[in-house]
Amino acid sequence: MTVSEFRGPGLTEAQWEHISGLASSLDSKQLVWVSGFLAGIEQATTRGTSPLGTALDASPAPGDAGHPAQRSLTVLYGSETGNSTALATTLAGHAAKRGLTLSLHDMATYKTRQLKDERDILIIVSTYGEGDPPQPAAGFFEFVEGRKAPRLPDVRFAVLALGDSTYEHYCEAGKRLDRRLEELGAQRLKPRVDCDIDYDEAANAWIDDIAGTLGSTTPASSTPANGISSATLPTSTNTPTVDKHNPFPARIIENIALTGRGSSKETRHIELSVEGSGLAFEPGDALGVMPANAPALVESILTELGLAAQAVVDVKGEPVALADALAGRLEITTLTPRFLDHWARLSGAEALRRLTSADRAEERTAFARGHHVIDVIRQFPVKGIEAQHLVAGLRPLTPRLYSIASSLAVAPDEVHLTVSTVYYTLHGERRFGVASGHLAERGELDARLPVYVQKNPNFRLPADDVPLIMIGAGTGVAPYRAFMQEREARGASGRSWLVFGERNFRTDFLYQTEWQTLLKDGVLTRMDVAFSRDRHVEDRAKVYVQHRLKEQARDIFAWLEEGAHLYVCGDANRLAPDVHQALAAVVSTEGGLGPAAAEDYLHRLQQDRRYQRDVY
Repeated sequence: MTVSEFRGPGLTEAQWEHISGLASSLDSKQLVWVSGFLAGIEQATTRGTSPLGTALDASPAPGDAGHPAQRSLTVLYGSETGNSTALATTLAGHAAKRGLTLSLHDMATYKTRQLKDERDILIIVSTYGEGDPPQPAAGFFEFVEGRKAPRLPDVRFAVLALGDSTYEHYCEAGKRLDRRLEELGAQRLKPRVDCDIDYDEAANAWIDDIAGTLGSTTPASSTPANGISSATLPTSTNTPTVDKHNPFPARIIENIALTGRGSSKETRHIELSVEGSGLAFEPGDALGVMPANAPALVESILTELGLAAQAVVDVKGEPVALADALAGRLEITTLTPRFLDHWARLSGAEALRRLTSADRAEERTAFARGHHVIDVIRQFPVKGIEAQHLVAGLRPLTPRLYSIASSLAVAPDEVHLTVSTVYYTLHGERRFGVASGHLAERGELDARLPVYVQKNPNFRLPADDVPLIMIGAGTGVAPYRAFMQEREARGASGRSWLVFGERNFRTDFLYQTEWQTLLKDGVLTRMDVAFSRDRHVEDRAKVYVQHRLKEQARDIFAWLEEGAHLYVCGDANRLAPDVHQALAAVVSTEGGLGPAAAEDYLHRLQQDRRYQRDVY
């Protein structure tokens, strides 16, 4: 039974959505902890002691004297892929162990009118693209950074910012909230901490620090005032949790090209067996894939630097052969600021040193886009480097996330992926994306691939009778395949409309036969397609999915007015903004609304979780 199939007694729709969204984001250990945590809350309420979200023991505010003040504690998280959600859950567990009670809120559903009444706020937020907040948190940012935001002189706060240092506006969403809360008069509990994609160590240190600062002195073995004892916290079991720290070695059972001969790109359909893993997922979730670097690239780095493959290096406290570290533990393709700074010091190259200056951000970003680690090693050689010195400049190799393209109801013990192979020429050499290259070049049948499930509670199917409008281009069609498989298996009655775009009809119509069968069987109600490079008239403009939305404006708006849920999946830089602009035009034209009112209409859809995006 899935989360969506069970609804507890007396729960309102809003309560159910909140609970099911949280449950979908947790792993097995976290679910065990939450069940105990809530049981403790129920016991505390029964005894008349303080329930969740009421006063707590915390360290005194600056300038306070005597005993700690009774202050509420709120954790707000903004997440695109689930990392901030997971960290917020971890923080909640640490807080409970230290006798704290707290309120845990996704920025997507947080009632901003509560902000003025908060006292201690802990924020965990990721940055999306070039400095933007996660899409589900956009409304929260709009409020906080707007004129309606209240003064917060009685609030204390701390910010944990997640980001990717290869982007120019690194951790900018967290920096924005950090600046804005200070402008509103709030006081920092701790300086902001910025985390790169290998965030675990820094984030856990921040969580320990914050929990220690706010936590009571009650020993962990005692029963704190909120009625939750350490007995309710998760305990070790004999069954290890499958997550990004302990992935499951899935077996590749299918790996075929979806694109036809003559296509200008390559998209592959991958099927993985996860039998015996215990992995569970819902349509809309993603699969984390831990790839390996290309053996040829590892060999090139060793040869250029004259290093022995079996030289032993330390990677996070573990001795590892250098070749193994370069193959599966370290990022050796993307040129990160960390490696650029490191190599500038080792090589003494003036050209690299200039790029590390704070006022050269745009130039540095442009250089990183046109160079990989191997290019810098070749252009700025360092003779006699030790293996450990090389490793010191490389960040850990991180998982890549792919939308799951199948439903467990149709393919038990399997996970299907739709992967576009990234390849291009750089400095005269053919280069591949790390994960897509691994799957395309070395993803042989029966080979093992370490994987785990990344929950995505912000991209979920509604009730079976609710209409769907699914908009996607390229591999953005993947979750919709899972949506339709799930709905077919459940016998869902709600209408569904797919708007799909790719380059060419003949070679790039991904899963064409499946969509046609779904249409024939009535599972898929309607489909509109846009193939941008099929131009029979030489001067005809390219047609994309946003053009199809405008062409079908009357029906799109009618579906929305009838309660349809709207989904967008695909490219974040072009597809998502272009589709949003087209939707705003549809609403404005068909609804007789001005531009601002049309944006408010879409914003309300987002707040009601009727407009969800999974973009990358």
